[in-house]
Amino acid sequence: MQRYLTNAAAAFLLALAAIMGQAPAAAADGIMIVEAFARASATPGAKAGAAYVSVMNHGSEADRLVAVASPAAKSASVHQTEVVDGVVKMLEAGSVEIAPMATLEMKPSGLHIMLMGLFGPLRSGEEIDIALTFEKAGRVMVKARVGGVAEGGHDHGSAGGSGG
Repeated sequence: MQRYLTNAAAAFLLALAAIMGQAPAAAADGIMIVEAFARASATPGAKAGAAYVSVMNHGSEADRLVAVASPAAKSASVHQTEVVDGVVKMLEAGSVEIAPMATLEMKPSGLHIMLMGLFGPLRSGEEIDIALTFEKAGRVMVKARVGGVAEGGHDHGSAGGSGG
């Protein structure tokens, strides 16, 4: 019986390691960040970019994402894409709550991290660091891979629009 449990635990850990190897991840105090990615800049002079993460709260209490930052940009904040009277708008979302045992999924055309004042273009194949600060879990650092300009669907601010 003990050998069976040992083998089952080893199989579980190997499966978990394989899953974790699929996407950049980071964790702290019940919060786990997975599937972190950013979109490549459409032009070398782009001043804004977008990044996306999924935040899993494995804790028994809600936590709140209160700030984001990245050395790739002068400032960063969480934005929500909304359609108002047929016009797409990006509005600052402020702090975002993650319920216990729930996942907050940032994705194109929804919640996302706006990177404003880029220090250089985001290039496909590179990685950028993003710091997410939570009310309870504190600061969690994650590396986001930079994909294509239209990574994940809706093309966010790449056609010379407001970018934010």
